[in-house]
Amino acid sequence: MQFTHEHREIQKTLKRFIDEQINPQVEAWEAAEIFPAHEVFKGLGKLGLLGLTKPEANGGAGLDYSYGMAMAETLGHIHCGGVPMAIGVQTDMATPALARFGSEELKRDFLAPAIAGDVVSCIGVSEPGAGSDVAAIKSVARKDGDDYVISGQKMWITNSLQADWMCMLVNTSDGQSGAGNNSHKNKSLVIVPMREKGKLVKGIEVAQKIRKIGMHSSDTGLIYFDEVRVPQRYRIGQEGAGFIYQMQQFQEERLWCAASTLQSLTNCIEWTVEWAQERKLFGASLADQQWVQFKLAELKTEVEALRALTYQACEHYIAGEDVTEWATMAKLKAGRLNRTVPDTCLQFWGGMGFTLENKVSRMYRDGRLASIGGGADEVMLGILSKIMGIAKRPLK
Repeated sequence: MQFTHEHREIQKTLKRFIDEQINPQVEAWEAAEIFPAHEVFKGLGKLGLLGLTKPEANGGAGLDYSYGMAMAETLGHIHCGGVPMAIGVQTDMATPALARFGSEELKRDFLAPAIAGDVVSCIGVSEPGAGSDVAAIKSVARKDGDDYVISGQKMWITNSLQADWMCMLVNTSDGQSGAGNNSHKNKSLVIVPMREKGKLVKGIEVAQKIRKIGMHSSDTGLIYFDEVRVPQRYRIGQEGAGFIYQMQQFQEERLWCAASTLQSLTNCIEWTVEWAQERKLFGASLADQQWVQFKLAELKTEVEALRALTYQACEHYIAGEDVTEWATMAKLKAGRLNRTVPDTCLQFWGGMGFTLENKVSRMYRDGRLASIGGGADEVMLGILSKIMGIAKRPLK
């Protein structure tokens, strides 16, 4: 896969927005542990950047997924991890299933405003007792007339302190405990409005703002749902197909995760090269040390290998192929490099690397999430083992 002139123009537009509207505010947003998502998303929406791969009928550009990858990669120029992740939730985590399987009414009322940047969305899968094990969720939507009445909890939800709606995975039939074969067939994705005129909908409570070791500017919440009434027509696609839809939605999330790390990891290495060339010790520069030279060269090689893997995965996805294996490998590798690259670079910064203000130290903190969120490394390895036919349990 190679980026064309059109890809590059989109990247230039986004990079200019980042330089002018985002990076000058990052330090303040990190300190506040939140950023103005509605303001930032509206700016991106006006530039047409929130719906590059979404249908033109809903305000999107109708482009293939390589354009989404180009955008995700460019988000790596943002000097923190929290803001890019929040944007990725809007473009590649909360909306793919809606765009693919949602009714025309749902796409008009929820997808189109998300593409325009008029609303903020979030994805509600993880719960206190169910993270990477999606089948174990316990949130329930029981039928009452033409409505669902939803009760349960969602935890680790990015954007949830500001979100206008949630794409929520809930149990809509028997098997709510997550046990047994039915746990993969009793779930549905439902659009749940969270705020009306800025106020939380009745029955929804932000129980806790979760403080994290990194991703400080990203708001993350524990959300309670107590008898929240939602029309059944807000369900995405078929009832009981939510688990499948979410697994498909994960593929875009994992591709986005891999693509979004490429530029940030490249920046981390380049910043460290510049520092090593300037830093003097023992009568020479740090960059004169062969160990430093070799490690930085090795890191660059690893990042370029990830780029090739991610681009190859994107090609398969555009061709309409099942990219479970490719996206899983790319996400796994991205998570590992988000740990090893900043860690190695931080060591070369010495005491300066152990300060909060250092950009490499922020990457060290923010990047740790990549091996946890969207499926932990061990889950990725389990998926790959099943695909390879070496795991005892068959792939479901």
